[in-house]
Amino acid sequence: MHKVVISGTGLYTPAQSISNEELVESFNAYVQQFNADNAGAIERGEIEALGESSVGFIEKASGIKSRFVMNKDGILDPKRMVPRIPERSNEELSVLAEMAVAAARDAMKQAGKTAADIDGVICACSNMQRAYPAMAVEIQTALGIQGWGYDMNVACSSATFGLQAANSAVQTGQARCLLMVSPEICTGHLNFRDRDSHFIFGDAATAVIVERADQATSDCQWDIVGTKLVTQFSNNIRNNFGFLNRCAEEGIGASDKLFIQEGRKVFREVCPMVAELIAKHLEENALNVSDVKRFWLHQANLNMNLLITRKLLGRDAEPGEAPVVLDTYANTSSAGSVIAFHKHSADLPSGALGVLSSFGAGYSIGSVILRKH
Repeated sequence: MHKVVISGTGLYTPAQSISNEELVESFNAYVQQFNADNAGAIERGEIEALGESSVGFIEKASGIKSRFVMNKDGILDPKRMVPRIPERSNEELSVLAEMAVAAARDAMKQAGKTAADIDGVICACSNMQRAYPAMAVEIQTALGIQGWGYDMNVACSSATFGLQAANSAVQTGQARCLLMVSPEICTGHLNFRDRDSHFIFGDAATAVIVERADQATSDCQWDIVGTKLVTQFSNNIRNNFGFLNRCAEEGIGASDKLFIQEGRKVFREVCPMVAELIAKHLEENALNVSDVKRFWLHQANLNMNLLITRKLLGRDAEPGEAPVVLDTYANTSSAGSVIAFHKHSADLPSGALGVLSSFGAGYSIGSVILRKH
């Protein structure tokens, strides 16, 4: 069995961003117009008036202050409230693949790798742009990588599950070096007309180079000490969009064809599961929670992360122990924990221990223990 390291990470951040103030202004304009257009029905009790959103509500509920997006104008147009991302011809690189390629080049540069050094691509993300061909194969070809590629989806936990798959393949000698990418246009499946969730998501893409330790040359390497995964079925986070929708006309356009969740149930059920998994994973590797210098947690909700670290540490996390990027990136699904790692890992000394963890629909939870080389 080969020892395995993460030798490079990359990040693609869209050029456009939306502040909470801008999002609230657009949402409230929609609400006011809806209530005016339906005043009679509202007065008769046939439908309920919509409630306005506020910056204070968003920041208290989530900790999010802004988000990067692939298209700002379409989202902020009260008559549209959907990003405007034109289709491309089959001869052009798809939008998600383009994001992944940009992040991949960043990671390859940090790792000191060329396309010839990489044996395959795993594209692990929440929402694929199409059913087939696999985006991983498109990304592989765009980068000039020989070998193989495949897509995988475990919702917000896709990156940690992808890291586990890459780690196993390199450990067993199936590959020398793999590229794992997580491109996410989360705004494409967000209902911007839903007060409870219109602020949650942003767009981004991440990339990770996973390779044999004896072949790594990067200045910054992280040993993969171990990976641990768990899934448990739940209806509390869903997106029912799929290829069978066209076979059931009655469901076309229904709210469940976009992101929906029972937020309070998710909070109550997922937080203890995550803390338990991480604690058990550390114990199985003869490590204590106190040994961990940094937790790179899924960036979905600040209150969830505060509770998870409190359960693990028995106290509130110190500044820097659990870095936050969701304040400016919002929830970028599978990319979030890798963004936190990418931005907040270089300062740690050799030998430092960290845990990269994600959690989301499924329920799915992943834990990756890392030690700085």
